[in-house]
Amino acid sequence: MKTGIRFAAALLALTILAAAGPARAMDTAPSTDLPDLSESRAALYAGDYERALALLEPLTATVRHADLYNLLGFANRNLKRYDAAARWYKEALFYDPVHRPAIEYQGELFIAIGDFKGAEKNLELLRLLCFPSGCEEHEKLRKALVAAGRNS
Repeated sequence: MKTGIRFAAALLALTILAAAGPARAMDTAPSTDLPDLSESRAALYAGDYERALALLEPLTATVRHADLYNLLGFANRNLKRYDAAARWYKEALFYDPVHRPAIEYQGELFIAIGDFKGAEKNLELLRLLCFPSGCEEHEKLRKALVAAGRNS
């Protein structure tokens, strides 16, 4: 019963926030257009994280976009540079607080550093964002938590 009430309250809050439209802090710059990242993505998919970083990092001088920051977080996390990964995921979520891939990958970072409560919070957020049909990001993070010995 208590879980149902919390879920209903969270769903109501999410609905109100979604209806209000995107909110930005007064000092938050809007996202810029995203350049072609296909070469960077190819390096990431090939596991060449250093090359991906070499391609992505220079873009941060002119590009402000959650997708760019998420990819930087992904590359750094896979290189076990957890502080850098945390910084980039935080930046991605600053520009897009409901960026599902960043929420999922940040959850995987939390697992890697042993912050299971943080990962479980991200899983719950994804559950709400993906309600009612679910989404790939939620399922991946759920499986990562299970693989880490958590029953989520």
